[in-house]
Amino acid sequence: MREPKMCQIICKITVTEKEAKELKEKIEDEYRVNMVLDNLPLVVPVQRPDRNTVAYQGGYHVGVKGQYAGSKDEKHFIHNHLSFSVKFHKDEDSELSRIVGFEVKPFSIKHQFDGNWNDAITRLTTCDPHNSKFVVNSETPQEVEVGKDIIFTYDVRFEESEIKWASRWDTYLLMSDDQIHWFSIVNSLMIVLFLSGMVAMIMMRTLYRDISRYNQLETQEEAQEETGWKLVHGDVFRPPVNSDLLCVFVGTGVQFFGMLLVTMIFAVLGFLSPSNRGGLMTAMLLVWVLMGLIAGYSSSRLYKMFKGAEWKQITLRTAFLFPGIAFVIFFILNALIWGEKSSGAVPFTTMFALVLLWFGISVPLVFVGSYLGFKKPAMEPPVKTNKIPRQIPEQAWYMNPLFTILIGGILPFGAVFIELFFILTSIWLHQFYYIFGFLFLVFVILIITCAEITIVLCYFQLCSEDYNWWWRSYLTSGSSALYLFLYAGFYFWTKLQISKLVSGILYFGYMLLASFSFFVLTGTIGFCACFWFTRMIYSSVKID
Repeated sequence: MREPKMCQIICKITVTEKEAKELKEKIEDEYRVNMVLDNLPLVVPVQRPDRNTVAYQGGYHVGVKGQYAGSKDEKHFIHNHLSFSVKFHKDEDSELSRIVGFEVKPFSIKHQFDGNWNDAITRLTTCDPHNSKFVVNSETPQEVEVGKDIIFTYDVRFEESEIKWASRWDTYLLMSDDQIHWFSIVNSLMIVLFLSGMVAMIMMRTLYRDISRYNQLETQEEAQEETGWKLVHGDVFRPPVNSDLLCVFVGTGVQFFGMLLVTMIFAVLGFLSPSNRGGLMTAMLLVWVLMGLIAGYSSSRLYKMFKGAEWKQITLRTAFLFPGIAFVIFFILNALIWGEKSSGAVPFTTMFALVLLWFGISVPLVFVGSYLGFKKPAMEPPVKTNKIPRQIPEQAWYMNPLFTILIGGILPFGAVFIELFFILTSIWLHQFYYIFGFLFLVFVILIITCAEITIVLCYFQLCSEDYNWWWRSYLTSGSSALYLFLYAGFYFWTKLQISKLVSGILYFGYMLLASFSFFVLTGTIGFCACFWFTRMIYSSVKID
């Protein structure tokens, strides 16, 4: 600490044919080398041409492609000299210092030396601390060629900085242009709030008129002539087909909702800083496991309302369906990473710990929640269900289930897609995501949008005397996950330069998992809103 080093030799290698091929591939694909010092990631300062500010890139490139003067042939040059700059802040009360910055300038230089090679004590002619000769440019770069020697060296200099320890992450968090972020989110917020206001106003006025009209119908003749959503009161709470699966999906969705809400509150309060690497994922997994309690409770309450009797069966499906699918996808993708001999593969000990959390904590909690939910008396619908199902009249083309489901997913996706761009960039382009306040705001907008669009479309469906609203309400807002996956494909082709098959499979595998999770979350929000809405309107009218 605070001892500068100049032109330190690490090693000398002779490049084999295999190494030359791999290095050239990595230079072509713009691979970066990432390092961490005192939990601070390494950055490369880059001067912005359009303004007098410095931008920071995470990690340095393995090398660059270029041409010699007067030649048109492109060559591959490796960055074999690293000039580190470590910034420190002195403590006012003591002589101790703390690291507040970690930067590097990479150079490609063809090192020369006199006499015989003597490992780290060899005197280089291209850089020599004894003669104050430092590397400041790459005029004679080191080419990647089979059989050629490459000497790796580094400098370290320490700079005193006014940046305090508490604010050392500010540089990293301001790496992206946040003005676009602000403008985009405010724009999205205004559009969605305007749409929500319009939808809420139309719904309230129309519904109020309907309920008043239905309650004023006094004579039998008038009652026989009535049309609209009141007509299907005898069938609207009839259990749907595959009601067991719906209970499982709703329970899992409530578990997701609880996990995201708790994690975001902790993140907004500053407990989950990006400086604590892996903290966000660990928190999400632990909260997910603990939320098994409300997953079991929600699924069993709905199941009992549908007159189900096998509560243990529904509990097992809630505990194993979604986590099982997620674990299988994750295991396959991890096996691919492991097959590529990548250090990014999750070790088997961690996989075992995840399985232990799942079976040891999550599953028992789901059973406890399910038991508590099944013990309570069943939720009674506000109207009685007829024994014989009513025939559904022929529907207009715009009330086709597929059409309304696909239309319903556009608005929730529109509410989050700008924020989604920043989240994808932070995951796949290694930038830091830190605006949790905005994320929480977008999450609230998503909840409102999912609820409103589902209620509106459910209302139109009931007005056209179609009472099969259970699954359709779930799929209406859940279809936004389809748009999320399509956007992930668009992002892949426009923003990422991925050429390797395994990398592509990893991207689409993880995005499929994210889209499935988004489907379960948004579908449950839409379903719960619609369930509340139907109970409210049918308990507001007098049924003879």
